[in-house]
Amino acid sequence: MQKASATHLASTDRQAAAKDIKLLVLDIDGTIAGHSNTISACVKQAIVAAQARGIQVAIATGRMYRSALRFHQDIGSTLPLMAYQGAWIQDPITQKIHRHWVISREIAHQLIDYFEQPELRSLLSVHFYIDDQLYVRELTKETKIYAERSGVIAIPVGDLHQILTNEPTKILALSDDTDVIDKLLENLRRQYTPAELYLTTSVATFFEATNASVNKGTAVRYLAEELLGLELANVMAIGDNFNDVEMLEYVGLGVAMGNAPARVQAIAQWVAPSVEEDGAAVAIEKFLL
Repeated sequence: MQKASATHLASTDRQAAAKDIKLLVLDIDGTIAGHSNTISACVKQAIVAAQARGIQVAIATGRMYRSALRFHQDIGSTLPLMAYQGAWIQDPITQKIHRHWVISREIAHQLIDYFEQPELRSLLSVHFYIDDQLYVRELTKETKIYAERSGVIAIPVGDLHQILTNEPTKILALSDDTDVIDKLLENLRRQYTPAELYLTTSVATFFEATNASVNKGTAVRYLAEELLGLELANVMAIGDNFNDVEMLEYVGLGVAMGNAPARVQAIAQWVAPSVEEDGAAVAIEKFLL
């Protein structure tokens, strides 16, 4: 489906979209949660109003499952929660894990060695996510900030190689220097093909790696088509960053936030105000209410 670069759709198109939409998928950070790390009353009211019209609402996030769970509960979702860019899909009600796609131990060991290079080691905070726990080499300032916002405990282990008795769900490298993250993404995309690893950034300071089959687009497709029996025309999604691109490209109605990078806005069908302006609520009211 061709995406419009304009920030609006014709009224007739909006009416058709609103009539067809049966599933709304929301990213968390930068989309429904801003600096406050909570969902505003305005956004929550819009979500509840959409649910009252029979539209189901789901979360698709790069966050850990345990970190995303409170947002899932806050919006009263009854659907499986798509965490780790969709690598982990679990129903919080039944506890059934629908999907858990991991990174091979071989590649995980290679990435540790890459991050441990002398020119990189001091620049990166490296996070390994195994069985919904966060393991780190050491507790850096960046890790402490991340753990506090995520509401999780970071477990320092020193040598990350030793924790790879189980395969990681996701690997994250943080740096306050966005140039370091950009270079990291560029170099590792040369080293690994898309058939070997899915590499992305969820914010400018977060480099993320998951199983090659993982992205929010494949996760939303699984939820919509396989679990709910819907078509892409029945799905609307709202996101704000590069890890949302595949999801915005897949759905019938893709909305980017005003705080999204220009390249993300360009592939969306509509651009909402920023997260701090309750842009998700504006988009929900415009197309669904």
